[in-house]
Amino acid sequence: MPYGASRRPVMARNMVATSQPLAAQAGLSMLARGGNAVDAALAAAATLTVVEPTGNGLGSDAFAIIWDGKELHGLNASGRSPAGWTPERFAGYCKMPARGWESVTVPGAVSAWVDLSKKFGMLDFETLLAPAIGYAEDGFAVSPIISDLWAKGTALLNDQPGFAEAFMPQGRAPHAGEIFRNPALAASLRAIAESRGEEFYRGGLAKKIAAFAAEQGAALTVEDMAAHTNDWCGTVSMDFGDVQLHEIPPNGQGIVALMALGILSNLPLDQYGPDDAQSLHYQIEAIKLAMADTERFVSDPAYMTVSTDALLNKDYLKSRAALIDPDRAQQFEVGAPVHGGTVYLTTADASGMMVSYIQSNYSGFGSGVVVPGTGIHLQNRGLGFTLEEGHPNQVGPNKRPFHTIIPGFLMKAGKPLMSFGVMGGPMQAQGHVQMVLRTQLYGQNPQAASDAPRWRFVSDLNVAVESTMAADTIDALEARGHIISREEPDSSFGFGGAQLIHRNDFGYVAGSDHRKDGMAVGF
Repeated sequence: MPYGASRRPVMARNMVATSQPLAAQAGLSMLARGGNAVDAALAAAATLTVVEPTGNGLGSDAFAIIWDGKELHGLNASGRSPAGWTPERFAGYCKMPARGWESVTVPGAVSAWVDLSKKFGMLDFETLLAPAIGYAEDGFAVSPIISDLWAKGTALLNDQPGFAEAFMPQGRAPHAGEIFRNPALAASLRAIAESRGEEFYRGGLAKKIAAFAAEQGAALTVEDMAAHTNDWCGTVSMDFGDVQLHEIPPNGQGIVALMALGILSNLPLDQYGPDDAQSLHYQIEAIKLAMADTERFVSDPAYMTVSTDALLNKDYLKSRAALIDPDRAQQFEVGAPVHGGTVYLTTADASGMMVSYIQSNYSGFGSGVVVPGTGIHLQNRGLGFTLEEGHPNQVGPNKRPFHTIIPGFLMKAGKPLMSFGVMGGPMQAQGHVQMVLRTQLYGQNPQAASDAPRWRFVSDLNVAVESTMAADTIDALEARGHIISREEPDSSFGFGGAQLIHRNDFGYVAGSDHRKDGMAVGF
C-alpha cells in the first residue's frame, strides 16, 4: 500500500461501510436477514443517530443517491427554515447564529428514512430501527474518536437548552469505552418506528419540539414540522474521462465537485502522479474557482438567479480553467456564467443495488439544543444562510439553506461504479474530487485513496494539508505561492472521513477512513 495503510480494502458481494462499527454491523444484519442495500443503509443511519451523536441525530437533514438496479434516484431530505424567519428577525445580527434556536431549521433525516423505506425497502420499518433502539436503551461503548469529539462538543455547548441533561449525565462527556445510554432517544425512536415517522412530524414528538421552541422564544412551530416535504430530485452530473460523477443538485454543494472536475478535464493531470505537487496545485485552483461561483450563486433552487446548467456548462468551465496559472497560486473572483460534524455511509447488495447516503447536524452536535425528554438534538443548518441583502441564499421563511452535505456516485458506461462520500463541511466537495481522481485517474483502490494525505482549501491562498503529506510536495506547493498550514490527521474533523464501495466484476471493494472509528464489513 502506498501510504502505509492501517487497513486493507474489504471485498465481498454484500457490503456496508460506515463511520462507526456498531452502525456498520447493524446495516450488515439487515442484509443477512434478506433485506436489500436500502434496508441496510437505513438501519445503519438510524443506529448512527445513537452511537455517533457528535455528527448526526434525529434532528439532522439527509440526502441520498440510490442505484436500484436500473436507474439512479436522488433524494433531497433537507428541511426548510421556519415560517417566522423573515430577514427582519435577524436584523440585529452581523452574521447568522451558529448555535441555539436561531440556527435550527426543520429536520429532514427521519423523513428520508420513511421515503426510502417506502419506495425501495423490503423489511418493515420497526425491524430497521430495532438496532438503534437497542443501543439507545441498553447502552453502547463509546468509541475513541467519537469520545474526543464529544468532549470538544460539550466544551462549546454545555450551556445550550437541554444539552447537559442529555449528553453530560455525569457532568462531562463519556470516556472511550464507557457505556452510554439514552432511554429518551430510545422512546423517540420507538415512536417513530411504530408510526413510520408520523409521530415526528405531525404527532407527539412534533408537539414537544414546537412547545420547547415556544418556551425558548424560537420561531419553529408544529405547522413548520407538518409542512416538511422531501424532493425526489434526481442527480446532476459531470463527465471525467470515461466516468460520470453524479451529485444531488442545489441546494447542496455537490455542484462544487462537478464544476471542479469539469475544470480539471481541461488540464493535464494525467502527466503527473497522484501525489505530485503539480497535480495537487491544479486541483486546489479548480476548487477555488468552483467555490467562488457556488458561494455567490447556489441556494434553494427556487431562489437561484443562475441555473445549474449554466454553472456546469463545459465551455464556461473551460474558460475558468484558462485562468489557472500552472506555476502560481491565485485568488479568484466570482465568474459570470449565463443566467438561467456529518455522517456518511454506503451500502451495496448482491443484486446490484447501491446506496450513497449522508445525514448531518452540520456542526458537531448541531445547534446544541436538545428537546427535553426526547433525546432529540437539533441541527444548526440555519448557519448555511447569509444575511447579505439580495443574495439568493439570504435567510428567509420556508426556505432551504445552502447545504454542505453531499453523497457521491460514479457511473461508467451506464452502469454503477462507486458509491462514496467524504464527511466534513466544506471538505466534502474537495474530498469528492480527491477520491474520484485517486480511484479513477490514478487507479488506487478505495482504501488506498482514503488513506492518502489530503489537502483542504481554506480561503484566499491558504491551504491546509495533513502532516503526513511528503515534505517535498509541501515545499513545491509553497514555491507556487500556496500558504500551507500542516495539521495532524486526527486533530480535528478538518479532513473529513471517507467511506467508499467500488463495484467490480465479482462484487465490491470497500474502504473505510482511518480518520474515523468506522469500518467496512461484508459477506
